[in-house]
Amino acid sequence: MAITDWPVDERPREKLLNKGPASLSDAELLAIFLRTGISGMTAVDLARHLLTRFNGLRPLLEASQDEFCEHIGLGPAKFAQLQAVLEMGRRHLHAEMEKPQGFTQPDQVRQYLLSQLRHIPHEVFSALFLDNQHRLIIYEELFRGTIDGASVYPREVVKKVLSYNAAAVIFAHNHPSGMATPSQSDERITHKLQQALQLVDVRVLDHFIVGDNDVFSMAEHGMLI
Repeated sequence: MAITDWPVDERPREKLLNKGPASLSDAELLAIFLRTGISGMTAVDLARHLLTRFNGLRPLLEASQDEFCEHIGLGPAKFAQLQAVLEMGRRHLHAEMEKPQGFTQPDQVRQYLLSQLRHIPHEVFSALFLDNQHRLIIYEELFRGTIDGASVYPREVVKKVLSYNAAAVIFAHNHPSGMATPSQSDERITHKLQQALQLVDVRVLDHFIVGDNDVFSMAEHGMLI
């Protein structure tokens, strides 16, 4: 039976419009993205099949082009469309962070950092540079490393802070292992960065560690000096 033959309140598009996107299952959301099914499968059937093959929505969203396109019903055009959707989501979060109230909402900051760092298979050390009212100037990846570490150079960080005329900074890096617990080396480099930036009167507001589904705040756990 085609989706157009379903009761109106069961059709994914109409359900989204009437009840909101949160009311839809992963398969229904994916079906709206797919738009059409294939021979013998509705868009919802195809979506369920793909979620099973990818073992969930997130692996599908984070798949490489080759991994994505090898599955039935998908191809380069759909991959490009998906990347555009994901990038729009990231840019929306970035725009929210640029609002004056952005950094008064910790959960919003966490979601932004998850969107930027969670999917990267190697360690990345980044920073949110802020003005004297704690508004975002720019988010930038500073150092890239391997799957289990990245070298961080305080002198280079200080140069970046001065180049942006930042008054405060929030650091963040990901743990590709998926665990958001900070290591002893994470604590040591954070304290070195704090000491270096104190010399130029710049505050370190926090250092977030991004795991698989969690973001750890060193400030909230009293780990900043």
